[in-house]
Amino acid sequence: MTQEKRYTGKPMPFIRGVTGVILAGGKSSRFGSNKAFADVNGRQLIERVIEVTGSVFQRLIIITNNPGEYSSLGLPMYEDLIKGLGPLGGIYTGLEKMSDSSGFFVACDMPFLNERLIRYISKMNSKEYDAVVPKIDWKMEPLHSLYSKTCVPAIKGLIESGECMINRFFQSIRTRFIDEDEIRRYDPLLRSFYNINRPGELIEVINRDSIALKKSD
Repeated sequence: MTQEKRYTGKPMPFIRGVTGVILAGGKSSRFGSNKAFADVNGRQLIERVIEVTGSVFQRLIIITNNPGEYSSLGLPMYEDLIKGLGPLGGIYTGLEKMSDSSGFFVACDMPFLNERLIRYISKMNSKEYDAVVPKIDWKMEPLHSLYSKTCVPAIKGLIESGECMINRFFQSIRTRFIDEDEIRRYDPLLRSFYNINRPGELIEVINRDSIALKKSD
């Protein structure tokens, strides 16, 4: 019986050498207010993200250009080193600021993160890849991915060229894509990648969450 089996009653160990990085830099323009603090059955979205990532990684940091809004969470916070670059700017900042050699990056508005899937991806942390990225058909999930500090030179090159597209980034590094079959072993319904952009989507999440809670009672 291994240490990582939950039915032993023992907590699963932290993934070593990886920092959990939560990106909270979006403007929430479509939502109308800061969606990170939207309530889902008594818990804020970002609290759900912290709970799951905090069970996997010993160190968590938040990347945000509004640190005052998140100070109550008690986590280290860093503003974008270069503002206006979108997700790539948040990844760049996290890689520069984190103390570990690799970081697992997620957005603050992902209510259904799956601990088992995060652990699976994070255990691929090695010198063989610069990034490990889920990919379903043509769609990549850059904000549910593992990145090494070895990515920094490629990001700097894209910034200097003025082409900060995430697709170009993956073409310029050693990327290990996780395909749909691999993902479904841990997250059969692919819920991990669901994120909130509009109030109507939040209502849908609340309803789904309520049904799940009733089934678990």
